[in-house]
Amino acid sequence: MTSALPIGNDSAHAVFAAAMASGSLHHAWLFAGPEGTGKARFARAAALRLLAEAAAPGMLPPGFDIPESNQTRRLIEAGSHPDYREIKRLPKESDKTGQELARSITIAQVRGLLPMFAMKPSLSPRRVVLIDAIDDVERPGASNALLKSLEEPPAGTIFILISHAPGRLLPTIRSRCRTLRFDPLGSEDMRAVIQANLGQATDAEVAALVRAGAGSPGRALGFAGLDLAALDDALAAIARDGDRSNARRVKLSKALAPKAAQPRYEAFLDRAPAFIAEMARGQHGERLRVALDSYDAARALSTTARALSLDAQGTVYEMAGLVAKLAVPA
Repeated sequence: MTSALPIGNDSAHAVFAAAMASGSLHHAWLFAGPEGTGKARFARAAALRLLAEAAAPGMLPPGFDIPESNQTRRLIEAGSHPDYREIKRLPKESDKTGQELARSITIAQVRGLLPMFAMKPSLSPRRVVLIDAIDDVERPGASNALLKSLEEPPAGTIFILISHAPGRLLPTIRSRCRTLRFDPLGSEDMRAVIQANLGQATDAEVAALVRAGAGSPGRALGFAGLDLAALDDALAAIARDGDRSNARRVKLSKALAPKAAQPRYEAFLDRAPAFIAEMARGQHGERLRVALDSYDAARALSTTARALSLDAQGTVYEMAGLVAKLAVPA
């Protein structure tokens, strides 16, 4: 765990800092906003600050930074702090690492908090439970088990729930929480995050990642190393000039078809519909209708291709054909 704050959403950070300073911190917080906007990183920094401050009142510098020598920080980073729990999806095979994750956070994981709740916090008057993400909690069993703890919170317990889609949560869970909203980052903040993580990226690649991230640094960094700029250039050429000879579509589909190109193919399935949406902005009349129809078709194709494991070469060719429809007739 690191105490360094993520770039962006300074107002959300300030709201939580003010709540901590007020001395009347709500017992349950819902950090809500698009995936990849720094909610989880801030939640971990906030949890660390809450526990470190409770263990040594008035001894820490202002802000969220905690010295590396701090005992609370060392315990949390070692995974051995008795008053901190982080609940998230586990690997399908618990004895293996790097495996595919389970579909949900189970009722057993939520009930596993009960022994801790039966005792007072060990190192200070406070404990923190972080759930990343509450969207993944199994319904109805695990959600109902958690709701009981939110309704009757154990003394000194602060819950931080991370949600990428708060509208899908049980209303009873939302109503027990104070919501802290995280917004998509602006272009300058996006660029700063990408450059901080990818110091060797070219200007063209950074620009492509900023566009692809759509305000989510986490999403953008997931595309790192896939030469997204080249994919954007290929799509732009097809959208600009069309592809009457089919040569550009064939070239692109062959480039993304091999198994070794699977990560770039996956990125293409995300990027192509977003590219069409970007091209639709500023269009009017018939051109706008064509762009919107192409966007709907591209989103459906992307979803179907993943769900049914469609042939990559054929999928790319068809998707590029939708992009070609954006070209202005000569």
